Amino acid sequence: MAVKGGNSGLYLQNRYEIQILDGDSTKHGMGAVINETPSPYHAYHGVGKWNSYDVVFRAARFDNGKRSEKAMVTLYFNGNKVYTNQTINQVWGGANSGIDGGNDEGKGITDTPGGIKLQAEGYPVLYRNIWIKELNLKKADTDF
Repeated sequence: MAVKGGNSGLYLQNRYEIQILDGDSTKHGMGAVINETPSPYHAYHGVGKWNSYDVVFRAARFDNGKRSEKAMVTLYFNGNKVYTNQTINQVWGGANSGIDGGNDEGKGITDTPGGIKLQAEGYPVLYRNIWIKELNLKKADTDF
């Protein structure tokens, strides 16, 4: 649940952030793949209301330690499909942005495994009904 001025995010692999923030339709706003896509603000339910995210994520692929395929995500925001097979180019936010944030200004993605992080950046943010399912996505396709 978003609160006025609240800032937080869903970090995929403790690297890539799906933004949770009220009142902002920029590349840092609700539902944005941070700094990669504009916010699908039209689907936002508003402050003090529950907003839902359905995400299929495929991690970057590596050959001999070099990234051969970028990370990819498909996202439904409040039941609206807002991104399909959106590639993620880098980690944003500097060294404090989890794994690889400080590597080559976020462009130095490594093959280090990472988990899911729910961020609350100094604001009361509530989460509920979180479901995680491991998928075996062999092809570069996250569409569902």
